[in-house]
Amino acid sequence: MPPATLHQVPIALGDRSYPIVIGTGLLGAASTWSGLPKAAAALVVTNDTVAPLYLAGLQKALAPHYRAVHTVVLPDGEAHKDWQTLNRIFDALLSHGCDRKTVLFALGGGVVGDMTGFAAASYMRGVPFVQVPTTLLAQVDSSVGGKTGINHPLGKNMVGAFYQPARVVCDLDTLKTLPPREFSAGLAEVIKYGPIADMPFLDWIEADLDQLLRREPAALARAVQRSCEIKAWVVGQDERESGLRAILNFGHTFGHAIEAGLGYGEWLHGEAVGCGMVMAAHLSQRLGLVDDAFVARLTRLVQAAGLPVRGPAFGADRYLAMMRLDKKAEAGDIRFIVIDAPGRAAVRPAPEAMVRDVIAHCTA
Repeated sequence: MPPATLHQVPIALGDRSYPIVIGTGLLGAASTWSGLPKAAAALVVTNDTVAPLYLAGLQKALAPHYRAVHTVVLPDGEAHKDWQTLNRIFDALLSHGCDRKTVLFALGGGVVGDMTGFAAASYMRGVPFVQVPTTLLAQVDSSVGGKTGINHPLGKNMVGAFYQPARVVCDLDTLKTLPPREFSAGLAEVIKYGPIADMPFLDWIEADLDQLLRREPAALARAVQRSCEIKAWVVGQDERESGLRAILNFGHTFGHAIEAGLGYGEWLHGEAVGCGMVMAAHLSQRLGLVDDAFVARLTRLVQAAGLPVRGPAFGADRYLAMMRLDKKAEAGDIRFIVIDAPGRAAVRPAPEAMVRDVIAHCTA
């Protein structure tokens, strides 16, 4: 079947601008990869789950554009988003004699995308890269906006760089092979966009959740497109998260604490974010910003999407310790993304006693 580009969403960042291409049949079509920076070689970075499904097709599609298409296959999972695994990308680049024009292709989910982007930002102080996200979470969030990095045992995504891709290619066909748990994890990042920026979008997600869970093509296309449009709008105004962009982290302060507190990989990132959104909604309610009905509505939707709504009970002290390492913290003071009003988010501090109360209320 020939490729069908359903939509292009531009990321407007001056000379770092690029398109998000959304469609079907894109990955295996040579035409998808035209117009990228010229180079003799490409390196496809993927993992051992995605490689058997899509690596050969991408290599074949890239072959007309490069004299050599090299590959590196990493172990799958958040637990491998570390220095040792990142170094395997550098090993591949150096062993193949790759120069500063070599184009990297990140074929996989958020972990592959973040590490490939960080490698591209660092190798010879910067080479081009292309995001080819194969998970819903990566298509609607992590592949867009130029955040790259790896985890540290004491904090998630604490080592990295802002580095924009040359293009993002979202082939909706890759979502067909996504395990149900991974798909639900991606829905957390789709749901996020409603409370922070677009309540009519949240209304649609509620009404069409069954179609999304069945992975109906039209529903998937709308979810990915609208999510990317909102993120593009935010990133275009605040590329380096000095203000507005922080709202995209709704649910992430609690969520990152869950991931780091449990150990990376115990919960999927989207699972932690889904639960974190529920916790952040409770905090918003306690701050007098939203009512009980809003909290209940969001909780029902997160649960209906197949995501946890109660956090692990490893104690408020550990939650707070992890949250003080959050990148939004200032001088050790935790700042939270809260819902000022449905459809509008803001960054605010909260009294520690209130946060402890939320943790106690929302954990198993």
